Amino acid sequence: MHDEVHAALEKAAADFERTTGPLREVYARLKELTHTSRSSNGMVTVTVGAHGQVVSISLDPRVYRKLSPSELADAITGQIAVASRQVSAHLREVVEPLMPDGLRYEEIFGAGASLEAFFSAPFPAPGERA
Repeated sequence: MHDEVHAALEKAAADFERTTGPLREVYARLKELTHTSRSSNGMVTVTVGAHGQVVSISLDPRVYRKLSPSELADAITGQIAVASRQVSAHLREVVEPLMPDGLRYEEIFGAGASLEAFFSAPFPAPGERA
């Protein structure tokens, strides 16, 4: 009996590792996911992380002589937008292969994402039976 339990536990552990291994790899890739965008004139460089956070902003020292404050602000926000779009595209490439069949990436991570996308039927209203 002890050997059967031990064998069953080893099988369960192996199954768990086989299932979660790819997820661990994805999370490791996501932690390191960044994108750097440089303006066409090379004055502004921005790096954005996987969650859309600005990781770094680098300005060429000449930027203060070449751009007005509003132009500099526009250049920075423009590069943040470019880098954010690219990191979102990379995120999709990493996550989409793990999406369950029948569930689209946009339903979970898109602008209109909702929890209901995970379920085949809508949630019952309070007081209704499921």
